Amino acid sequence: MNIVKNKILDRNLQKPILLDYYHLKPANKIPVVIFAHGYKGFKDWGAWDLMGQAFANAGFCFIKFNFSHNGGTIDNPIDFPDLESFGNNNYSKEVQDLNDVIEWSTNQLSDLIDVNNIFLLGHSRAGGITTLVASQNDKVKKLITLAGVSDYKTRFPTGKALNKWKIDKVFYVKNGRTQQEMPHYYQFFEDFIYNEEKLTIKIAAQKLTIPHLIIHGQNDDTVNLQEGRQLHKWNKNSQLHIIREANHTLGSVHPWSSIYLPKHLKQAIQCSINFYKK
Repeated sequence: MNIVKNKILDRNLQKPILLDYYHLKPANKIPVVIFAHGYKGFKDWGAWDLMGQAFANAGFCFIKFNFSHNGGTIDNPIDFPDLESFGNNNYSKEVQDLNDVIEWSTNQLSDLIDVNNIFLLGHSRAGGITTLVASQNDKVKKLITLAGVSDYKTRFPTGKALNKWKIDKVFYVKNGRTQQEMPHYYQFFEDFIYNEEKLTIKIAAQKLTIPHLIIHGQNDDTVNLQEGRQLHKWNKNSQLHIIREANHTLGSVHPWSSIYLPKHLKQAIQCSINFYKK
């Protein structure tokens, strides 16, 4: 298997993006799966590396990347050494990042991949980002949202908490694993409100005309299963697959030390492979 780690995608006047890609040595050009991580996530989290290998073994080129403002750096892509960057992240930047990764793949991997078979896979918060991009970028041919969110606006503070955020310009969220106080600058909310129509997942889901598979864990206590059902309701042509007893990360934790995939994530991957190959 060919694995390229920490490839730098340089961009004019914008932060670079770090990405990995996995593939076997194919006889013909192969479809590509581009995976986007969720909130407080990164490309090397948990069992995502094993997931990349599983997709590669199934005949895909698998790309995973760090969003440019996820809090990682080029020198340290794991965890969150750059909290200032994390605080300046927003949904518009993540949409642009994913579009840039798609563009990079079609330009830089054109000898390897079938540019007519570009598929997206978004986990959690990135379920929304991939839905937004899939609705506007005609290069995307299939979409899978994995424990994906259905509404960004409801995740913002309201009332007194929102007003305090506006005055203070920042609020902090404690990261239970790293114990960091992670900043969210008020620009995050301002950018959403300014671009609300473009960043509303419902509107994007209703526009989708490509195949869309919604995978959700039955016991997801981070993004409730009802959000998966909502996405399915908005897109009549979508498929909903519920994994019994699965949690938000489908059994994966960070760090992941086993050489084997967690059971529920393995089920999700096999379901995804079947969907992409149909």
